[in-house]
Amino acid sequence: MAFKNRVKKMLKEGKKTSGAWLQIASPFTAEIMSQAGFDWLLIDMEHGPGDILTLVSQLQAMNGTDTCALVRTPWNDFVAIKRILDTGVHGLLIPYVNTREEAEAAVRACRYPPDGIRGVAGSPRAQGFGQNVQDYLKNANDEILLITAVETPEAVANLDQILTVKGVDGIFIGPMDLASNMGYLGQPNQPEVQEVIAGIENKVFASGKILATIAGTWEQAQILYERGYQMITLMADGTSLAKLASINVAQFKENFPR
Repeated sequence: MAFKNRVKKMLKEGKKTSGAWLQIASPFTAEIMSQAGFDWLLIDMEHGPGDILTLVSQLQAMNGTDTCALVRTPWNDFVAIKRILDTGVHGLLIPYVNTREEAEAAVRACRYPPDGIRGVAGSPRAQGFGQNVQDYLKNANDEILLITAVETPEAVANLDQILTVKGVDGIFIGPMDLASNMGYLGQPNQPEVQEVIAGIENKVFASGKILATIAGTWEQAQILYERGYQMITLMADGTSLAKLASINVAQFKENFPR
């Protein structure tokens, strides 16, 4: 079976895509949300509790759908990146990439030689446990989507250089981390933070690369899509369930006070 990335193709064609977080390491939520029809699901291995085996269980739960699996890696570490890619995911979000050199290291970690340093093996799940080795090796470098996160003032200062790195397909703006690293802990709506985000947007749009971020509501997502974003996480399995549970409990207590 050919290793192809449907979402990367859509993005290259300039299309908007729908995505969501998988943050609780559950194959059940992976199954539910992939069957819902999201274009991609972003499995969180930076802040989520999952490991390689729970990642594989989530990928297995997504089998039979058109949803592409992406992973936010724990760190810009070539060993962690190698193990994650060997599970067969279609792309990565690398956190805390602050310089051109760090962006180049992320690209090298994602690519087989001679373009990178990714270790070559035919036995992992990505290669069909030995049944799809040559096709995967031929296509992986081109098909894997690589997004790096802008989360610090240092990354903002070096954004022009990061955007020149071949192999970085796009930028993810992490508003909470960016705000916190600017001195506004958990306050991304501060005017200074929003001004910096607007500057990031302008540079990424001008570069022709993909721009991604998160949205708290559909109304916010719609504004971001209209502004030019192509990738937005519209919900998350854990926090969205928690919000819905709180709404239902509040409605019950309002109607049946004790």
